Amino acid sequence: MIHKTAEVNSKNIGAKTRIWQFCVILEGAKIGKNCNINSHVFIENDVIVGDDVTIKSGVQLWDGLRIATGAFIGPNVTFTNDLVPRSKQYPDMLIPTIIETGASIGANSTIIAGNKIGRYALIGAGSVVSKKVPAFTVWYGNPATHRGYITRTAQIIDLQLKDKYNNSYELIRSEPILI
Repeated sequence: MIHKTAEVNSKNIGAKTRIWQFCVILEGAKIGKNCNINSHVFIENDVIVGDDVTIKSGVQLWDGLRIATGAFIGPNVTFTNDLVPRSKQYPDMLIPTIIETGASIGANSTIIAGNKIGRYALIGAGSVVSKKVPAFTVWYGNPATHRGYITRTAQIIDLQLKDKYNNSYELIRSEPILI
């Protein structure tokens, strides 16, 4: 489903992807199947979005961004792709940013170019991410700092590897597992 007010120039849109009002998607963009792209989203040419991704309203996806399957991009999340931007001066190469499988980025967060958000990581609303975020970790603040862990099923674990019920977890290949 592509809303009649959306301008979609890409032919690389997967089945069952929904594109809502006032979106602009440039010709080179690649978007997977079963995605939900909310209103007022802009997607440049050199962007790849995996399957089952949600992109909430007011987000711009700039060249060099890679978003893997099942990621969630909250409303008004800001991405950058140039560490030294200047008007009418374009870098030889844009710095890629990677959002891995299942990662979630909260509303109004800013992701600085060249960083990777690991699998199933959670970025709290309003955070500024200026470094790599490992898989299964929780980060928030300005600048964002490591505040805990998270399971695939979204159970928040504190830095002492305890959940809100005081259950203990251990990290197995970076993933918190109930013990």
